[in-house]
Amino acid sequence: MAGEEPILGAVVERLPSGERPARAPIVGRRITLEPVDPATHGAELYALSHGDADPEAEIWTYMPYGPFPEQASFEDWLKDRQASEDPLFFALRDHKSGKAAGMASYLRITPEMGVIEIGHIWFAPALQRTAAATEALFLMARLAFDELSYRRLEWKCNALNEGSRQAALRLGFTFEGIFRQHLIVKGRNRDSAWYSILDGEWPRLRGCFEEWLAEENFDEAGKQKVSLSALTRASD
Repeated sequence: MAGEEPILGAVVERLPSGERPARAPIVGRRITLEPVDPATHGAELYALSHGDADPEAEIWTYMPYGPFPEQASFEDWLKDRQASEDPLFFALRDHKSGKAAGMASYLRITPEMGVIEIGHIWFAPALQRTAAATEALFLMARLAFDELSYRRLEWKCNALNEGSRQAALRLGFTFEGIFRQHLIVKGRNRDSAWYSILDGEWPRLRGCFEEWLAEENFDEAGKQKVSLSALTRASD
C-alpha cells in the first residue's frame, strides 16, 4: 500500500573486513596447513593417494580431477594449484606421521560480502577419520570467522556424495538445499548440496570443536569418548 515502508533485511552492523586469507601456514596441534608446493608436497601426496594406498573411489570419484596416471602429471597439476589465488590451496601435513596427506582450499572468496567456502577437500587413507583431519577443517573455519571476520562459511558437494554430506552435518553446517544441474563434472551431471555456517552460529560450534579436540576426549588408544556430531547436535 502507498506510504508503507518497504520490507528490507536487517542492517549489517559490522561490515565485512575485506581481508583475504593469506598464503601462509595455518598451524594446529595435530596438523599444519601449508601453502601447496609441488617440490615439497608432490611426492608425498601422490604416494599416499595413488596405487595400493588409495581405494580410488574414496578420494577421486566426486572430484573434478584425478586420479593421475603418474607423479609427473600430478605435480604439473599441483603447479597450477600453487599459482591459484582462488581457490587458495593448502597441503595438510600430519604432525604424527610428518607427511603431507591431503589437501583443502578456500574458494569463492568474496571479502566484500564476508562469504568464503572451503572445498577441494581430500584426505589420503592414512588421514581419514582422524582428529588431525577434523582439526584441519576447524582451523580453516576459525581463521575465516575469528581472524578475517567473515559472515558466512560455505560447504558444497555432489548431492550423491553421502560421505561429504554427513561430514558437513557432523561439523555443524546447516543444509540449505539442492542446486539442480549445477555443474558438469567429468562429463556427468552434478546436483550440488549446499551447506553453511553463519558468524552468529560460530561461537557455539567453536566450543564444540574445542571440546571434541581436547586431549581428555580421547582415551589411551586414541578413541573418542564423545562424538563431534553429538556435541554439535546438542548445541542446536
